[in-house]
Order: sequence, then structure tokens, then C-alpha cells
Amino acid sequence: MSQQFTIAIGSDHAGFTYKEAIKAMLLKAGHTVRDLGTHSEASCDYPDFIRPVAEAVARGEVQRGIVLGGSGNGEAIVANRVKGVRCGLCWNEQVAIWNRSHNDANCLSLGQRTVTEAEALHIVKVWLATPFEGGRHTGRITKIDAT
Repeated sequence: MSQQFTIAIGSDHAGFTYKEAIKAMLLKAGHTVRDLGTHSEASCDYPDFIRPVAEAVARGEVQRGIVLGGSGNGEAIVANRVKGVRCGLCWNEQVAIWNRSHNDANCLSLGQRTVTEAEALHIVKVWLATPFEGGRHTGRITKIDAT
């Protein structure tokens, strides 16, 4: 991870453990991290923590967002309700590459119950390192953002 980012991260209780591991990895790599919660494994409602991450991305306060939950599905749905956010649920390296290179995603969703911690850390590294290809994808992104 050569480029340094300012990243907002948030999870519910089911994604808390991976959030903490990802946050530590990002800080060690020199990124700036805004942890928007949750701050424990106590049961909570994921929209309370995911929407603030997406809103920070949409306002341009951070360059990227990472959201986590049990499956990552609800988290991606919440993030994508915020105009200007393109959040994709990724479960392996190839999907993370496409998420960035084809969709210019500015938010990543991960499910703690769907991948190992090592896989999650690897997905984050790949996702952050992958540039947007542009080209034929640019018009598609313009159409997505127009809705």
C-alpha cells in the first residue's frame, strides 16, 4: 500500500473484531483512520455506524470508507443509500480488484462471518492498491452517480 489514504471505518457488533484488526493494519501502514464505531461487541444496529462512514465519504472528508458486519450485505445497502457512495461487498481478491478497477468504489463492505481475518486484511490491501481503470467504465460510473 504505497498511497496513503484518509479512511473512515465502521461496523456493527458482528464486524467489530475485524474492524479492529483492519484499523490496526491501516494505521501501521501509515493511513489516517477515523473509527466511527461501534466500539465493542455489544449488540447494536448497523445503520447507526455505517451511515456516518458513508456520509464522510460523500462529503469528501475521507477518501475511502470501509464498513463491516456479519455478512456485509446490510452494510453495503446502507452505504449505497448515500448519494455519491459506491460501496461493494467483496469476498475475495478478484472481486476487490473489480470493485475498484471497474466501479471506482469509494467504500468497501466486508462480512466477518464470510471470510477469514487473513482474507479480510488481504482484500483491504488489494482494494486500496487497485486504481480505477477509467476508459469504458467512466461513462458507467457517470450513469450510476446520476441516479
